[in-house]
Amino acid sequence: MPVIHPREALFGADESAPSLPVCDHYCGVEVRMRKSLALQAELGPVFDITLDGEDGAPVGGEVEHAHLMAELINSAENRFGRVGARVQTVDHPAFEAMVDVLIGQAGARMAYLMLPKPRDRNDLERAVAIIEAAEARHNVQRPKDLPLPLHALVETHGALRDVHALAAHPRIESLSFGLMDFVSEHRGAIPQQAMTVQGQFSHPLVLRAKLEISAACHAYGKTPSHCVVTEFKNAAALQDAARRAASELGYTRMWSIHPDQIRPIVAAFAPSTEEIQLAADILLAAQAAQWGPIRHRHGSQDQLHDRASYRYFWHVLERAHHTAMLRTSGPSQGVQGAQDVQDALAHFFPNP
Repeated sequence: MPVIHPREALFGADESAPSLPVCDHYCGVEVRMRKSLALQAELGPVFDITLDGEDGAPVGGEVEHAHLMAELINSAENRFGRVGARVQTVDHPAFEAMVDVLIGQAGARMAYLMLPKPRDRNDLERAVAIIEAAEARHNVQRPKDLPLPLHALVETHGALRDVHALAAHPRIESLSFGLMDFVSEHRGAIPQQAMTVQGQFSHPLVLRAKLEISAACHAYGKTPSHCVVTEFKNAAALQDAARRAASELGYTRMWSIHPDQIRPIVAAFAPSTEEIQLAADILLAAQAAQWGPIRHRHGSQDQLHDRASYRYFWHVLERAHHTAMLRTSGPSQGVQGAQDVQDALAHFFPNP
């Protein structure tokens, strides 16, 4: 009988949830943008780069900054096609011009366009209309004829109120939480402590926002992206925040605002070797059983597994693949049914 790949067996013809790198690195100054591209070339596409035309653009020079971002997106420095851009808010005087430059010059190569501070669903619809008009005007031809993905920041009361409508929009691929602006929107009612690495995991209003964004994204097959940690010199605190965002709040992606944050974030979102081994063992056995139920011995316990748990273990392997475990797993890490973790991952992801 033919071997059926997990994506086809467990999700049908296509998997609705996007499969994005777990780290989204923001940079706005030209020298830092170029350094980030060089680091991505070194590490591989284990993190995305968002060129920042909101906080990173000089006041009055937003359109010129968009030209620079388009140039970098089109350059040979963008080796993997995983570079996006953030523009100004939809009501900013430069929004339409920035969109026109980026769509017209780099619309075919841009990985996504980030929209900051939508006040509600209407702001998103207004932005989409401007983007689609630019796409039509410039006759943008995207790979596989797929539309340019849009990301949006949830950082206002209205956006949080409409978060399910934002997540349901067909152009949206990912929603991010904007911690600093969200706290500021409460006019001092949320203390400054809630913006720290410890406070953002304990203040009820901040936690509520994070959970609603995560739940909405998962309901519509979109990627929830966790907010920044400003204490960028504290790698242990950053990695703990990333681990908690993933394991407690359901986030599958996180922002970086300093190159030193990239590796700790990727490491925190990566499954352990033991998790990868277990997932690979079970999926290899399930594939051999044509995706019917199996009994698998883990430790001293026999466990029954079927397609519900197979889907979970498939997502473990996808996270391993997208956090570069394929490159870092050593040959001594054995996996039952394959020589090692690398072989098991290569079995399911033949083109890393």
